[in-house]
Amino acid sequence: MASWEDVRRLALALPETSERSARQTRQWRVREKLFVWERPLRPGELQALEGEAPRGPILAAKVEHIVAKEALLAEAPSRYFTTPHFDGYPAVLARLSAISVRELDELVTEAWLAAAPKRLAAAHLAPGLGEVVRRAPASG
Repeated sequence: MASWEDVRRLALALPETSERSARQTRQWRVREKLFVWERPLRPGELQALEGEAPRGPILAAKVEHIVAKEALLAEAPSRYFTTPHFDGYPAVLARLSAISVRELDELVTEAWLAAAPKRLAAAHLAPGLGEVVRRAPASG
């Protein structure tokens, strides 16, 4: 079972990540772009989910695109869900207490990659390869 301390540790281990608090919830950003955050359900969402509303801590995570979101929702509905508020938005909600630390690591890293600037993400995935190599013009 994952915890908020696990989220903090995994998120802050990624390059150029910061943590802040907004509306009494925790958020993690890469260069000011939100990638994972604490997301309590709002009254309208609780009503929309009816008896299916999860209990416990909920983590929102950015995903690369809607197809990735749909894949997570179909693959693991006991761990991932969404609400009408997130319709059409590339983010998924996770029951933090239902996912392993290993799965959380993958979710946080994928969220970071979806939000990070391309060069920063490339440099993280393959250190040294994310840098632009400039060549001298060919002489004629």
